[in-house]
Amino acid sequence: MPNRDNTGYETGAQDPHDTARSSVRKLEAYIGHEVKDFREKLGMTISELSGAAGISAGMLSKIENGSTSPSLSTLQSVSRALNVPVTALFRGYDQVRDATFVKAGEGLTIERRGTRSGHQYELLGHTPHGSLAVEPYLITLTDKSEVFPVFQHSGHEFIYMLEGVVIYRHGSKTYRLVPGDSLFFDADAPHGPEELVELPARFLSVISYSRETR
Repeated sequence: MPNRDNTGYETGAQDPHDTARSSVRKLEAYIGHEVKDFREKLGMTISELSGAAGISAGMLSKIENGSTSPSLSTLQSVSRALNVPVTALFRGYDQVRDATFVKAGEGLTIERRGTRSGHQYELLGHTPHGSLAVEPYLITLTDKSEVFPVFQHSGHEFIYMLEGVVIYRHGSKTYRLVPGDSLFFDADAPHGPEELVELPARFLSVISYSRETR
């Protein structure tokens, strides 16, 4: 039988009330941070903002420290004094913030046109949420095959040369890319490496596009 304390909850189990209180505290801290940030950007002191909002300096200090749950009317008064909508104090709270960490050499190898021609495409991360998709690749070219894939897709692409020398085509123009060079372009035009001058060649390719267009 599981051990239970005098509240009826299993010993070591998470109290749902504690979870709710923790969530409220996080929201209080977030609101406090936003209020303080807006106030400091306006160059206002706690005294000046509390006076403009019609609340005590002590109450405003507690709000900024996240140690109290202000009423909606109090938040409305504070937001008006800051000249921002009250929703600005909540905006961004609880939103998904994605991050992808990839150890050196552990990116996901992607099969794309040209892979069999000595071209390696290593996906370094992706954005699973939101309307804008971003795909960063590390591309390595090691084979002087005369068969070069030509790509054409929606969105934009940014290339940053790391190693080697490549003649890269975009539409009707070509660019000689050496380490340190970059190229940003509309990916809807035909593009791709046209001549591999010095190998191995490596470059970063960051593709961004709207998910609605795919």
